[in-house]
Amino acid sequence: MGTSLPVLTTAPAPPPDAAHHAPPVRRRSRGLRVGTVPVGDGAPISVQSMTTTPTHDVNATLQQIAALNATGVDIVRVACPRQEDADALAAIAAKSTVPVIADIHFQWKYALAAIEAGCAGVRINPGNIRKHDKVRLIGDAARERGIPIRIGVNGGSLEPALLAKHGGVTPEALVESALGEVAILESVDFYDTKISVKHSDPWVMIQTYRLLAERCDYPLHLGVTEAGPPKTGIVKSAVGIGTLLAEGIGDTIRVSLSADPVEEVKAGIGILEALHLRERGLDVVSCPSCGRAEVDVYTLAEQVQNALEGIDVPLRVAVMGCVVNGPGEAREADVGVAAGKGKGQLLYRGQVVAQVPEGDIVASLVDLANEVADEIRKERGAGTPVVVA
Repeated sequence: MGTSLPVLTTAPAPPPDAAHHAPPVRRRSRGLRVGTVPVGDGAPISVQSMTTTPTHDVNATLQQIAALNATGVDIVRVACPRQEDADALAAIAAKSTVPVIADIHFQWKYALAAIEAGCAGVRINPGNIRKHDKVRLIGDAARERGIPIRIGVNGGSLEPALLAKHGGVTPEALVESALGEVAILESVDFYDTKISVKHSDPWVMIQTYRLLAERCDYPLHLGVTEAGPPKTGIVKSAVGIGTLLAEGIGDTIRVSLSADPVEEVKAGIGILEALHLRERGLDVVSCPSCGRAEVDVYTLAEQVQNALEGIDVPLRVAVMGCVVNGPGEAREADVGVAAGKGKGQLLYRGQVVAQVPEGDIVASLVDLANEVADEIRKERGAGTPVVVA
């Protein structure tokens, strides 16, 4: 590179407005455990996903669970529509690197099999398991084993009687379905329950969870069901899940996408990081470009993002396309660049520390980012906390 980088001898100082970055005040909810993961009662919000492999293919399912675990998932759900899937649950639950929830729809016997197999939880749908005595059997078995149950209500599988009563899939109908199932489980003294009331319309979903949050203190699992492919699904999920989390509602989340479930986990973690509900990792911020930009901001930002993908500590990197507002806009970033006129100004905590030719911007910024990341790791290893901006 044309310009040597500065030697950094101190950990990044906290920004002056750190107090404004406090996370939302959480709704009070009961606590339970999904395997090793605490849920509710102030526990960190967990990110869930669901495998897309045939569950009876144990090796493929475990491999996908391992990939999700590497991405940062907390809990994984597996589908159980067939007997061979139920038969595979014991091997999956024993070898999985994260807690496994069995997804049960129509066959109540599979729920009992999942509990017997050692799954960390089961999910049942009131619209599909309609015999109350069978739900009670599931509650009895789960209580004896200390396994939680998620009551999962979906707009697409609501009970016909409730559809007729409420004139369609309304927030009131979804909440009534969920609380009706809660009452059945409570009748056998089962209370380790979490609830979801998902809908494909984010606005209906938001209203439904708000209503449910007023009506009970059970932990809530948030999601926009059938959100679609990533391009639209992430937007819908960010709006629905993000709005509720910002209001303090929600204890676990899943971003449901028509995509590799690894993308669901990335999106879910991104939502939590954006709301300061999970410590952020790499956060590349870049300007949207404008008439002042004299460099290809889009390409620069993408190259920096790809080069720093493995960063494992909280690090905000700013890529700005002009030297007019760039330094000011990058002030809250750990490191950044304001580019223009064939060169780039490298910034460390808002201060210009070097100037490099345009062709060296990516390499120089990546080097500086890695240097700062190493400093943060050293500080953490020494027991000194690092304030997250």
